[in-house]
Amino acid sequence: MALSKNKIKLIQSLSKKKYRDEMGLFVAEGEKLIHQLLAAQFKFQTLIATPLMMEQFSTSNGDLVEASYDEIKKISSLITPQEVVAIFYQPKNNLPEALQKNELMIALDDIQDPGNLGTIIRLASWFGIKQVICSLKTADCYNSKVIQATMGAIAHVNIYYSNLKDFLETAHRQQIKVYGTFLEGDNIYQSALLPDGIIVMGNEGNGISPDIEKLIDHKLFIPTFATNGQNVESLNVSVAAAIICSEFKRKTI
Repeated sequence: MALSKNKIKLIQSLSKKKYRDEMGLFVAEGEKLIHQLLAAQFKFQTLIATPLMMEQFSTSNGDLVEASYDEIKKISSLITPQEVVAIFYQPKNNLPEALQKNELMIALDDIQDPGNLGTIIRLASWFGIKQVICSLKTADCYNSKVIQATMGAIAHVNIYYSNLKDFLETAHRQQIKVYGTFLEGDNIYQSALLPDGIIVMGNEGNGISPDIEKLIDHKLFIPTFATNGQNVESLNVSVAAAIICSEFKRKTI
C-alpha cells in the first residue's frame, strides 16, 4: 500500500497534543524503539517503512505501508530520519485508588521540557521504578520528542496524569512518604532514605510549587562539590533525578 495524502496528514496532525488526545494515537520512529514497543504489546495502527526495513515487520498485525526514504523524510520529526515510522495506540493507564506500597515512585510537578520528561522516564526504567505520576501541566508523554528521548523505556513504565496535590494527599492518607529536593533540604548523602515512597521533581524554572511543598515529608538537597569559589548553576532536573534515584537505590543494596 502506498503512502497516501490522508496518512501524511494524519501523521502531521499528531504533532499536536489536541489531535493525539482526540484520536488516542502517537508517533514513534526508529527500528529499535518500534521493536521495543511491539515487544511490550503496544498496538500500532499504521507502520511505514522502506522495502528492506519492512521485511522485519512483515508478520506484524496492522496497516503496513511501504515508502521510499524520501517519503519518510517528509513525515519524520527527526533531524536524521529513520527508515521506519509507526502510529501507535496510546495505552490506557488509570491511576489506582490504592497506591502501591513498598515501591519507589516518581512524581513530576509541571515538568515542561520534553527532553527532560523523556530522560526521566528512561531513568525510571533503568532504576526499576514502574510508576511515574505527572501533574496535569507536565509535558505530554506522547509528544514525539518525549517518545524518542525515552529510547523505548516508555514501554516499561506506567505513566499517569493526575491532580498532583490530590495524589499526594492520598499518599499521605495511605502513609506513603513523600520526598522532594530543595536548597534548604538535608544533604541527600547523609540522609536516611527508605526503599519506598514518592520522589517529587519540580519544574525546571520554579522548582516544586508551594502547594506541593506543603505535602513534602522530607526535603533533600544535592550538595555541590565545586571548589575555588566556582559559581555553579543548579542541576538540570533530569540530572538531579538521576542522582536522587541512584542514591535511593544504592541504599537498598
